[in-house]
Amino acid sequence: MAEKVIKLNVGKEKVAKSNSTSLTSITWRQIKKNRLAILGAITLLLLTLIAIFAPIISPYNPYETNYSSVKKPPSAEHLLGEDELGRDVLSRMIYGTQISLLIGVGVVAIAMTIGVPLGAIAGFYGGISDQIIMRIVDILMAFPFIVLAIAMVSVVGPGLLNMMLILGGVTWIWYTRLVRGMVLSLREADFVVAARALGASNRSIIFRHLIPNVLGVVVVQASFSVAEAILASAALSYLGLGAQPPTAEWGAMLSSAKEFMRTLPVMSIAPGIAIMITVLAINFIGDALRDALDPTLRQ
Repeated sequence: MAEKVIKLNVGKEKVAKSNSTSLTSITWRQIKKNRLAILGAITLLLLTLIAIFAPIISPYNPYETNYSSVKKPPSAEHLLGEDELGRDVLSRMIYGTQISLLIGVGVVAIAMTIGVPLGAIAGFYGGISDQIIMRIVDILMAFPFIVLAIAMVSVVGPGLLNMMLILGGVTWIWYTRLVRGMVLSLREADFVVAARALGASNRSIIFRHLIPNVLGVVVVQASFSVAEAILASAALSYLGLGAQPPTAEWGAMLSSAKEFMRTLPVMSIAPGIAIMITVLAINFIGDALRDALDPTLRQ
C-alpha cells in the first residue's frame, strides 16, 4: 500500500512538473504577443546594462567637482551640462541608474522575505497566529503608504539604507494579504492532503508545496512593487529623507535641481524622464505577466 502511495505521489510530481513547464511556455507565448512588454523588457535590459557598466561608459567621475564651470548648459563635452557644483549631469544620471534599480530590487526583496512567509503562516495555521499577523497588517494599512514611510524615515533618520529598509518594512503587508488569501484556498487541495498522508511536516508543506504554488502571482505583484519602490524612493530623496548628497540618485538630483528649473531646466528634466521611462518599462512587464498568468485574459 505504501509503495502505491509513493508511486502515485511520484506520478503527481511528474504531472506537476509537466504542468509547470506548460504554464511557462504559455506565459512566454503570451508575453511575446505584447509589444509593450517586449519594449519594456528591452528598455529594462538596457538600463540594467547601463547600471552594470556605469564605470566604463560614464564619461566623467560623477562626484568630481569643477567650480570653474558650474551650471553650464549642454555642450559637446558635457551632453547634459554641469550642475551647481560643476559635476557632469550625464555621468550622475548613469550612476543614478545603479542606485534606482538597487533600491527597487532591494525593497521588494525585503518585503517578500517578510511578507510571503507571514502570509503563508497566517493562511495555513489560522487561529491566533492569523489574527495577530492580520491585525498588524490592518493597522499598517490604515495609514497612507507614503505618509507612513515619511514618518518612519523621519524617526530613524535619512539615508539610502534606512530608506530601503523602511520601504521594505511598510510594503510587506501587500504580500502578506495576497499570499494568505491564496494559501487559504490551497491548504485543503489534493497535493497538500497527499503530502500530509506521506508524513510531511507543516513546515515542509508551507515552504515546499504552498509557497512555490503562489510564486507566480507574487512575481506579478513584485514587478509592480519595484516600480512603486523607485517612485517612493525618488519622492523621499526629493524631500531630503532618502539618498543624501553627494549620492548620484535621481530623486536627489531632482531636489537639487529645483532651484535652477528656469535657468538650467535639463538638470530636472533628465532625471524626471529617467524615472518615468524606468517605471513605465517595469509596469509594461508587470501588465504582461498579469495578463499571461490570468487564464481569463488569455487569447
